[in-house]
Amino acid sequence: MSNYLYEHARPGMVVGLNSVGGEFVLPTQRPRRILLVSGGSGITPVMSMLRTLRAEGFTGEVAFIHYARSADEACYRDELDAMQGVKVLHGYTRATTGSDLNGRFGRDHLAAALPEPEAVFVCGPPALVEAVRGHCANVRSESFVPPVFDVTVEASGGLVTFADSGVERVDDGRPLLEQAEAAGLKPESGCRMGICHSCTRRKTRGAVKNLITGAVSSAEQEDVQICVSVPVGDVDIAL
Repeated sequence: MSNYLYEHARPGMVVGLNSVGGEFVLPTQRPRRILLVSGGSGITPVMSMLRTLRAEGFTGEVAFIHYARSADEACYRDELDAMQGVKVLHGYTRATTGSDLNGRFGRDHLAAALPEPEAVFVCGPPALVEAVRGHCANVRSESFVPPVFDVTVEASGGLVTFADSGVERVDDGRPLLEQAEAAGLKPESGCRMGICHSCTRRKTRGAVKNLITGAVSSAEQEDVQICVSVPVGDVDIAL
């Protein structure tokens, strides 16, 4: 739920939500040999995939590797261990007791789980995703780590105008969302990482820099994500 909706929700209030979306999903035509890999809290979407396959009565081969710091931090361990027809391997990075695998993902972990899988789904830290991609083909991935922002951005000194509200302020170098909030506005926002797009607003004049990509856009009448956009000079935002 966005900050705005959370702050303004009331008992009995009906809140509208957009439909879910994303690319980290099982294909309509299910592969016959599937390897699922997760690290830490990245297990959540991968576990959903496994439950979907089992609910469908999937008869192909499935292997699941989950990495955690220790057995105490291994989510869904009891549920995974009780599953029939799924090869489950646990890897603990800060403990050896109860670990099925030693060290990080590599060729030996792949061989122990499911050699030559037709499809691989991995969610976790970027290092795990890269390791899996380095040893497997047909990999679909998702990382739960937020993007690294460019922290070298400096205040442009330009005038930021929130046109709909009639509010103006001198750019201080922060993302437009933070500057709007500092000016007393309450724009809808969610992740603040440029992922959910709930903060998208129309820029009607000026240029902005995207903190994730580093790209500068000066086109007029374009939609920008104000949580990851900073002004480059004078900017008008429909807010």
